[in-house]
Amino acid sequence: MKRASFRQVRSELYKRLFSGYAELLSTPHSPRFAVGAVVAAMPYPMIGMTITISVQHYYGSYGLAGTLTAVQAIALAVVGPVLGKLVDRFGQRKVSLPTIAVWMAAAIGMVTSITTHAPVWLLFMIAPFLAAIPPWGAMSRTRWTHILKGEPRKIETALSLSSIFDECLWVVGNPLASILAVISGILAFSFTGVCVVIGALMFLGELTTEPPSQTDLANEAGLSRKEYRAELAKRISQPASSPAAVAGTAATNEFVAVASSIEANEKVPGRAQRILKHLHMGGSADSIMGPGLLSLCATWFGLGAFQSATSISVIAMAKEQDMQQFTGFVFACFSISSLIGVTIYGAKHWQISLWKRFYFCLAVLVVGMCSFIFTSHLWVIMIIYLLIGVCQAPTWVNGNQIVLHLVPPARFTEAVAWMSAMNAIGGSMGSSVAGAYIDQYGSKGGFATVFAFAIAALAIAFIGFKQIRTSTERPMLTEVTL
Repeated sequence: MKRASFRQVRSELYKRLFSGYAELLSTPHSPRFAVGAVVAAMPYPMIGMTITISVQHYYGSYGLAGTLTAVQAIALAVVGPVLGKLVDRFGQRKVSLPTIAVWMAAAIGMVTSITTHAPVWLLFMIAPFLAAIPPWGAMSRTRWTHILKGEPRKIETALSLSSIFDECLWVVGNPLASILAVISGILAFSFTGVCVVIGALMFLGELTTEPPSQTDLANEAGLSRKEYRAELAKRISQPASSPAAVAGTAATNEFVAVASSIEANEKVPGRAQRILKHLHMGGSADSIMGPGLLSLCATWFGLGAFQSATSISVIAMAKEQDMQQFTGFVFACFSISSLIGVTIYGAKHWQISLWKRFYFCLAVLVVGMCSFIFTSHLWVIMIIYLLIGVCQAPTWVNGNQIVLHLVPPARFTEAVAWMSAMNAIGGSMGSSVAGAYIDQYGSKGGFATVFAFAIAALAIAFIGFKQIRTSTERPMLTEVTL
């Protein structure tokens, strides 16, 4: 009986944890793009480590290696939102293919330059082009919201599944890059390039799940892309169920119908577009940066700052205690805890409001990392990492889900790219500031900056409390169409 009971419990636990993910991956064509996005995104965890190890080996300078990596990271933060906007406007395949071609050319140029000991200025010329990486994670999430339109619970599970894949990518990518780059820089770059090609073929070859671009949607509505974005902004500015929104939708449809009829009878091209443009009032077609998304991006900047400051401070503490060999293990504990947390988080259908979950998970991370300033041993940090790591990936899931309440799917890739860019910029700032304090005061100085950045990030998040709470109390904007 005990064995049977244990098997039943195990079966029930497995069903609760993985049935939702299994159901998602049984959706036709979904495994191909979901897995393809992860494989194609291998440059994210591998390229920085590969550049660092390869440049140090051939040029004998950690300073040069670090600077080149920083240049690539800054370029990635700048290029990411641009690529996200282009993907939303013109389509995933049309933007990704030329972007991949640029990255492949840059990767070949970089590995050739490093191995032939080319002038340093040439490395700096090539490094920014290694930021030409399509926003695979955001594009995958956009596909999920497209094929699961009208099913918010499944969308939440899908976002968690994407975060699980992301965590696996970083857990595997960083150590793999260090192993391959130590053997050969050519091998590391080649492996990354093969992953890009295979992943891109899987993802971009799956045409049935690709969401329509703004250009496609505008053409279907008989509008220019600018007019489509303007009308979309106007729809979003009003609650979907408000009388004004209903009346506005009906009026817009009526005028479009009348204008289309006039155009057909009088054969006056563009009449429908001109009438709709004349009727348009308010809304910005060119920007999604409303108060809610601005608040979220600022929070992501602070999140990146205090987390990167934490990483460099932990490394400094390990060196002070002559425990450098255990640094990777400590970070792995955080990643594994995060992976477990997001797996459980995505398996549960939450009744608690999204904004409450967002602030709770963020607060756990802030309080946990602020406590590092009071610790005196690396193993204590590892234990804290294990405890708070369960809220790391769920924080990102919550942020992505909030975006779905702030912008429509037609602009989701761009919005997520902006958040990632702000996180990367915050990370660069956090590590540089913490590094300066570590040089002066040791690891305690670094943890003091962690404390300051973490409190600031939480304060910024609460400045946007009204916008975030209000946005999550209305339905996702997956149904906003023309």
